[in-house]
Amino acid sequence: MYKIMIVEDDRTIAGVLERQLERWGCSVYTVQDFGAVLEEFREQAPDLVLMDIVLPFYDGYYWCGEIRRVSRVPIIFISSAGEDMNLIMAVQMGADDFIAKPFSLDVAMAKIQALLRRTYAFGGDWDTLRVRGAVLNLTEAALTWGDARLKLSGNEFKILRTLMERAGSPVSRDELIRQLWETDSFIDDNTLTVNITRLRRRLEKIGLDGFIRTRRGLGYIIEKDG
Repeated sequence: MYKIMIVEDDRTIAGVLERQLERWGCSVYTVQDFGAVLEEFREQAPDLVLMDIVLPFYDGYYWCGEIRRVSRVPIIFISSAGEDMNLIMAVQMGADDFIAKPFSLDVAMAKIQALLRRTYAFGGDWDTLRVRGAVLNLTEAALTWGDARLKLSGNEFKILRTLMERAGSPVSRDELIRQLWETDSFIDDNTLTVNITRLRRRLEKIGLDGFIRTRRGLGYIIEKDG
């Protein structure tokens, strides 16, 4: 399991990154004291650092330089300051990559994944999502539960991937429709119901009863725990 340290003053962005990284099986630590980033880095010993440029007390360039005095751990700058000079400065200070805000979460995760693999000899398990013992293989579009393996249709895979990535939080019907058909145009609401019903029946056959639950007025959810 990789450990990621987030140095980000915007708690909303830090929270989004933390939740997504944890869904991918990473351990995540978000810096609490922006005046003691190096001390927290030494204590946590992360495998990768996500660093904003604009921070209280000292900026990200400063802390990148301080970390580079003691470690070659990979560092990715994440900042709304995306001009060429900031990118050049980040590289000169020892950063390994740069993501400009606003960013796509998928792009950010892909960059983190690629840097971890380059640094740690392709370790890690980035091709699966795991919730309550169920394992979704993202490459093969198949779900494993114990000894059972379920090959998924395109729509079944999109539904499960969306719900497992957001395990513990309800996903609205409208959002699932957009994920499945990639459009905001009208889609018969019953079409989603048919897909969910069929998927639930297939899950029940391999022992996953109640894996997808309905939250009235909110949508569908896969609970993180039981």
